[in-house]
Amino acid sequence: MANVTFKGNPVTLVGNEVKVGDKAPDFKVLANDLSEVTLADTKGFVRLISVVPSIDTGVCDAQTRRFNEEAAKLDNVKVLTVSVDLPFAQKRWCGAAGIENVQMLSDHRDVSFGQAYGVLIKELRLLARAVFVIDSSDTVTYVEYVPEATNHPNYEAAIEAAKAAK
Repeated sequence: MANVTFKGNPVTLVGNEVKVGDKAPDFKVLANDLSEVTLADTKGFVRLISVVPSIDTGVCDAQTRRFNEEAAKLDNVKVLTVSVDLPFAQKRWCGAAGIENVQMLSDHRDVSFGQAYGVLIKELRLLARAVFVIDSSDTVTYVEYVPEATNHPNYEAAIEAAKAAK
């Protein structure tokens, strides 16, 4: 498993670490209208999945805003942000922030995504910060488990990976 810290303290990640070349694991999360969303719902697109601990923190806010800006420039790429925040909180935040190019998804109910992608922090029941790019045939082409959960991901590398994926 990836080694991750949260505010300098080591945490335990639950689930399976995902690696480049893996078949993307399926998951079941909730959209802001409480409908279920799975990997298959975005089949045929490149997916950039931005994972954040909580949308109501500074780095998570900045990360989601950055990928929202970039999403408008990416062709055939769906940008998804996953957190364990309640769908209602995600919807409120998106409305206040003017987020229109990123689909916010909640893993609060089953932590299905967190376990499938190895980002569930056991001690906090939050998701570790990470970015995954999955191509249109469901192969993982980019993975970043951010070593310190309060730090930013490598935006440029993730965006380039999404542009390069087919």
